[in-house]
Amino acid sequence: MTRFFNNLKTTFLLTLLFVLILTIGAQLGGQGGLMIAFIFGLVMNVGAYFYSDKIAIASMRGQEVNEQSAPDLYHMVGRLAGNAGLPMPRVYICPQEAPNAFATGRNPQNAAVAVTHGALKLLSYEELEGVMAHELAHVKNRDTLTCCVVATLAGVITMVANMAQWALIFGGFGGNDRNGNALGQLLMIILAPIAAVMIQMAVSRSREFVADHDGAKIAGTPYGLISALQKLESVSSQMPLHGADPSQNHMFIVSPAIGKSIAGLFRTHPRTEERIAKLRGMA
Repeated sequence: MTRFFNNLKTTFLLTLLFVLILTIGAQLGGQGGLMIAFIFGLVMNVGAYFYSDKIAIASMRGQEVNEQSAPDLYHMVGRLAGNAGLPMPRVYICPQEAPNAFATGRNPQNAAVAVTHGALKLLSYEELEGVMAHELAHVKNRDTLTCCVVATLAGVITMVANMAQWALIFGGFGGNDRNGNALGQLLMIILAPIAAVMIQMAVSRSREFVADHDGAKIAGTPYGLISALQKLESVSSQMPLHGADPSQNHMFIVSPAIGKSIAGLFRTHPRTEERIAKLRGMA
């Protein structure tokens, strides 16, 4: 039931994000602005659809491995992918010492999972198995595509708002009642990016809960993931992940962001204590 409500929440938030991007286009540019916002969002999503995995792997300097170069990891991922009913994804190791892992790719046939060198050193076999199962759950549920689309749309909204800010300064967007529209346009410029980021973070958090649940089923037990989350949270808070694009924070199993002072609404991940409590509930 919890999984169903998280999926329903994701659908609602995605719809809300699309409504927001159309609203900001209409508010700031009338029918013309609405069409420009729609086309711009469509083009950005097409690019994200085809190239998000390459961008993510390149930014982390991931090196693809196989059964010769990393037999234990490769065979583990292959076995878990079989448990999940997935084709074998590409497997990467990233050179960063900060422990973390992520999945990327537009669909299960074009998916990749990656783990940092630090995670391989920190985690036991059972813990690493729980982490890889979590990432394969993201692939199975197509969260990699969902979160990529959400991040792209949020970026488009922020970009349009920034452009609108300068356009408003230098004469506005036109219209018969420029003074009457100025306040509404100004509020939209300020509030729309904040709302977009809040929606993006909420989608990311809901998908993490689902991936934890499904990953535990793929692994056959929640205990490896529970122990891994405890270790990853403890070490990651002291060792930020360098090289990761902040716009890709949602991809990782624990947030690579520096510091712990982010307000709850702007967290890309649920609190680790909440994730562990739900996993223990499964057991």
